[in-house]
Amino acid sequence: MTETPSHPEDPSEGGPTGASEGSEGGAGNRGGGKGPRKGGRGPAGRAGAGRQAAYVVDAPLTTPSPSPGLVEVFRHRYLLRLLVRREIQARYSGSFLGLLWSYINPLSQFLIYYVVFGIIMGRNSVEAYAVHVFCGLVVVHFFTETFNAGTRSIVRNKALVRKMAVPKEMFPVASMLVSLYHVLPQVVILVVVCLFYGWTPDPLVPVALLLALAIVTCLATALAIVFSAANVFFRDFSSVVSILTNVVRFGVPMIYPFRDVASKLGDTLAAVYLWNPIADAVLLVQRAFWVGATPDPEASAATELPDHLWAYGGVMLVVSAVSLVLAQLIFRRLENKIPERLT
Repeated sequence: MTETPSHPEDPSEGGPTGASEGSEGGAGNRGGGKGPRKGGRGPAGRAGAGRQAAYVVDAPLTTPSPSPGLVEVFRHRYLLRLLVRREIQARYSGSFLGLLWSYINPLSQFLIYYVVFGIIMGRNSVEAYAVHVFCGLVVVHFFTETFNAGTRSIVRNKALVRKMAVPKEMFPVASMLVSLYHVLPQVVILVVVCLFYGWTPDPLVPVALLLALAIVTCLATALAIVFSAANVFFRDFSSVVSILTNVVRFGVPMIYPFRDVASKLGDTLAAVYLWNPIADAVLLVQRAFWVGATPDPEASAATELPDHLWAYGGVMLVVSAVSLVLAQLIFRRLENKIPERLT
């Protein structure tokens, strides 16, 4: 039995292999030159398919973490709104009176100060002393609540800080907004008390009130941002802030009138006293409400308020705004170390 040797077929002679490849090439040409078919054979086909699937984005690389700064905080308005709402709901959850406590608390403080200092200690030499005290309470309560709550805000929300890529300044800012929310019922009570005393408002009332609130907002937020970062490294700062806020209550012309400062300390120290932004904010609120509640508003403004109060208010607003910028710069140097220190 003789074996017939097998010879490889020449593709050029029209053998099966040549016909197959030719038909494939023809099919590719008939397809309008669209290139090799999906799943084409050989390394050239695979390389071509790989080149077609590549997609290049011409854009700079950016970090996945959020950009720092207060501007970025307000770009996350939805999350900021959720934080404020959660804080307000947590404060009054399970309460029968609910938000009415935001009116009861300042009213009770007003009555305590009025009875103790106005009646027992005989401070009724000041006209409309109740309004005088409550004007200071509005400013002092806004500042101290923002400062205290903002200092503890990052530590209190450490689970969110570690898990979510959000600007860490958002937490002290949310504390400030919660405090600002509680200013409204205090102003409502203040207006009611002023009307009881025969208040005669003037067009500068909203200007003085807004200028005072702007000063306190910038300064309290600046301090809250700095101390919230410091409190992460050393928890003692929350206790230090509690002491500082107690001093603030007696460092502003709330229980005593400004004329006592000028008469007992002299003009030089009285001028130094006015470099306290919170004191200027209190005087501006007294200009807005208390002066109009006295029997002679023009005489009260001349004798009870310092000269150039508006100029002092404008300067203190600039100082508070600069403090906010410096606080942001300090916070940026510390924020990268905050997550690892939150244990």
